[in-house]
Amino acid sequence: MATDPSPGTDQAPEPRAALVTDFDGTMTRRDFYSLVAERLLPPGATDHWGDYRAGRTTHFEALQRIFAALGDREEAELLALVDEMGLDESLASGVERLAAHGIETVVVSAGCSWYIDRLLGGAGVDLEVYANPGRFVPGQGLLMQRPEGSRFVSHDLGVDKAAVVRDRLARREWVAFAGDGWPDLDAARLVPAERRFARADLAAAAAAEGLEFRPFERWSQIVDAVVGP
Repeated sequence: MATDPSPGTDQAPEPRAALVTDFDGTMTRRDFYSLVAERLLPPGATDHWGDYRAGRTTHFEALQRIFAALGDREEAELLALVDEMGLDESLASGVERLAAHGIETVVVSAGCSWYIDRLLGGAGVDLEVYANPGRFVPGQGLLMQRPEGSRFVSHDLGVDKAAVVRDRLARREWVAFAGDGWPDLDAARLVPAERRFARADLAAAAAAEGLEFRPFERWSQIVDAVVGP
């Protein structure tokens, strides 16, 4: 969502640090996929997720097929689920607090920008977002694509979260990472324990690997931990 400054305008100072953060289940209470699975998926559609867990398909392909299975649904039904994801109510103020301390907020997601952009835009927040582009087409469902041409494209996830973290590590004094899922583990490994925030599946995966992390329940708690209450 971030745009380059227009010619002739003053540019903001380069951030000194970065918080790279997952979106679903991290900035929000619920994951879009889990809401879709509960409310809208036709019988048998969840087999795509089973194929991913069994290693027969990629994470991206599983989500892509599941979202495409929503072709018999109205766009309004999907938008109602987006509203139920529960974006952190303090997101906008948290982003401002981070920026005031020279810390940029970068969103990395293996989900779809179709709903991420809606939620962030509705909150009045303009952030740099790396996610899989998509659009809803009546009769065809939510059509998600890999971000081809991006420096951070991943065959498995669509977005290479670890590559985004490496990029920021090369250009910032320090980087923190926050996530909640198995796809976040590679990125989480790259930051020190005091700047590694995890919950749900990521917390379980990190604990199984012996990686220390800071637990959280709401994204605003991460802001408090990074800049102080």
